[in-house]
Amino acid sequence: MKRTRYTAISVFLGAFLLLSGCAGGTIDADQGIKDEQILSEQEAEEGTQEQEGSEEENGRNVGEADEEVEEEVIEEEPEGFVSPYEFDYPDAVRGIYVTGHSAGGERFTRLIDLINSTDLNAMVIDIKDDHGYLTFRPEEDSELYGVSQRYIRDIKEVLETLEVHNIYPIARIVVFKDSVIANEKPEWSFLENNSVWKNNRQESFINPFLKEVWDYNIEFAKLAAELGFKEIQFDYVRFPEGFEKRDQQLTYSMGEYSPIPILDEDGETIGEDYVQPRVNAVTDFVAYAKQELAGYPVDVSVDIFGYAATLPEAPGIGQNFLKISSHVDVISSMIYPSHWTSYFGIAKPDLEPYRLVEEYAKVENSKLDELDNPPVSRPWLQDFTASWLGKGNYVKYGVDEVEAQIKALNEAGIWEFLLWNANNNYTPDVNYLPIGPVPADFVEQGTERRAKVDERRFSSSE
Repeated sequence: MKRTRYTAISVFLGAFLLLSGCAGGTIDADQGIKDEQILSEQEAEEGTQEQEGSEEENGRNVGEADEEVEEEVIEEEPEGFVSPYEFDYPDAVRGIYVTGHSAGGERFTRLIDLINSTDLNAMVIDIKDDHGYLTFRPEEDSELYGVSQRYIRDIKEVLETLEVHNIYPIARIVVFKDSVIANEKPEWSFLENNSVWKNNRQESFINPFLKEVWDYNIEFAKLAAELGFKEIQFDYVRFPEGFEKRDQQLTYSMGEYSPIPILDEDGETIGEDYVQPRVNAVTDFVAYAKQELAGYPVDVSVDIFGYAATLPEAPGIGQNFLKISSHVDVISSMIYPSHWTSYFGIAKPDLEPYRLVEEYAKVENSKLDELDNPPVSRPWLQDFTASWLGKGNYVKYGVDEVEAQIKALNEAGIWEFLLWNANNNYTPDVNYLPIGPVPADFVEQGTERRAKVDERRFSSSE
């Protein structure tokens, strides 16, 4: 039931990858992790697209999304923000990833039907996508109008539809992978020979050291909160993969950060540590984002490489699992079996989805037990076939493989999950509660946690 009619504010952007979360080719590895060992982030997209075809072949027609239509004006939100929609937190979030193209096209209806006919209950929708685009048009006089696309023709109608069907809305904000603004503002990016640096997938990143880059991304998050999304999910909260191999070759600002002197036994400087400044910058961004969003009735979540939980920290990309987890409401590790090699003693993880997730869950649970106030664990699971791994190294993922991953999580006491398929083609007839209903104590904890979010919002506005 709607509480009040609303107006909202500004506008903003995003992109895709591979490691403990995605595939489709080799990527640079982080400190001691080989390219073949663990693939990368939401690049499950790339791997899935190689396997399933192009956007056009999969019904993601950009031309259709760009037809001229009458646009709603998003106005400034007055003081005393109240969320425009009423969404109840589910017993446990069981969600799917939805691109801007899908949210704005015919596929959206099919995805609604999928959720209505199963125990799924949430959507993670691109608001700032993997390229850096805002996925809907803001006001024409917005500074960010030029980096927006009309993939979603009417974002209010999308949220109204989700409210009617009681589907929990999560806004995905791709943070530091942003080719669009990197090319518009090279001073925000990393330069090589006076040009914006690109990785081997021709993607560019913006600089996590810079507070103006933080503020730019948080504007997207605030917009999503004002629109009525109940959670802000930050993705690509990191430096580029393998950054430790080029951190002293590229030209970029470290902002308020600086290398830390490395001293020998006599106190003499023998080098400089660039690792901890990266870890500090990434962690500080997450803490800052949580603080900036405290006045909104939203949870804050971060997607993180699955392997980050298995190391003290991932120094190349600057992710420290515990430090990031201490500043979020939800942590979403990308643990697609296809993106690990012989980890946990499993020679071919894609062939053993249950065992891979089971072993990962042991590590993550142990890590989160170190925190006094741990976030909810809500991993990303694989609902795509990793045929790029080659014969004998993959299996076709279907009902059994998806259920096996969920079952392993549930048996480890992890009741929330998200499914990744880059083209939003999800396996039908899956039992998303393979060992039965969510325990009552977990549901109660969720209710208490939401009350704390509201309490935080009210106290921050006083």
